[in-house]
Amino acid sequence: MEFKDYYKVLGVEPGADSQSIKTAYRKLARKYHPDVNSGKDSEEKFKEIAEAYEVLKDEEKRAEFDAFRRYGDQFKGGFEPPPGWKPGARADQFGGAQFNGDFSDFLSSLFGDSEGFGGFQQRSRGAHSGKGQDIEVQVPLFLEDIAQGISKTIDYSLPVQDQDHMVSTRKQLKVNIPKGVTHGERVRVKGKGIPSVAGGEAGDLLLRIRLVPHPVFDVEGHNLLVTLPLAPWEAALGTKVTVPTLNGNINLTVKPGTESGSKLRVKGKGLPKRKGGEGDLIAAVKIVVPPVSDEKCRQLWQSLATGSAFNPRKNWGG
Repeated sequence: MEFKDYYKVLGVEPGADSQSIKTAYRKLARKYHPDVNSGKDSEEKFKEIAEAYEVLKDEEKRAEFDAFRRYGDQFKGGFEPPPGWKPGARADQFGGAQFNGDFSDFLSSLFGDSEGFGGFQQRSRGAHSGKGQDIEVQVPLFLEDIAQGISKTIDYSLPVQDQDHMVSTRKQLKVNIPKGVTHGERVRVKGKGIPSVAGGEAGDLLLRIRLVPHPVFDVEGHNLLVTLPLAPWEAALGTKVTVPTLNGNINLTVKPGTESGSKLRVKGKGLPKRKGGEGDLIAAVKIVVPPVSDEKCRQLWQSLATGSAFNPRKNWGG
């Protein structure tokens, strides 16, 4: 199994800060997202990028990966965990960019094949109930999937009794994921879990929803968050800007005197809710200062500085 260096996948240095990692991910995700790139290998490339980001954005998982990465040179002829290596204690909390219920073999070897990596989790119904046990698998979804609902084929392992032994068999099941599901939510599929050993009905299949990080939007409940870059004069004088949503672009009016950090809310442009209605789109203003590229530009800024009595620090001190 090939060793994966997630820093190289994202094109960042091992000492990169969290913002640099997020910026690198979003740049690559925009390039390879299956919705905008129909290339032959785009989905596999996006999977690898999202997988790397899911590890490096989390401090504890990144620390475990960094410790493991020191052994990287030993794996050129094939990947095997170093002697004494144990999967991280928080592996069960991992989620995100796996596809069809399975994460990469490398990631499973690194953190353990726990529920967070597409493995199954048995849930006892009681020794005398006669019903089989439930299992739980991860289902990675894009925001676009949640906005529209999707029919998806799930691959998962099902432990079954074979004479005196438990063996694992692969199953495929096409399921309908309703629109409006949220990160971490479980969708129950009746009777598709572990068969009963007592002749009762089979357990259920629990689909645990995981959002694949989006290259543009962050998610807060059913609200979509996006950063809105503005030039200083746009914030000062007001303007109209084009803002992306999951259903195309919209025009947004920015009032004069808008400050950096302000949040502009657009009702009903977020994610749908299971019981009807939609969340909102929240655009957080970020004022971007242009570079002083030539002498004329510098003189314009100097004219503004000398001609204005504005002091942004006037409330400091006594």
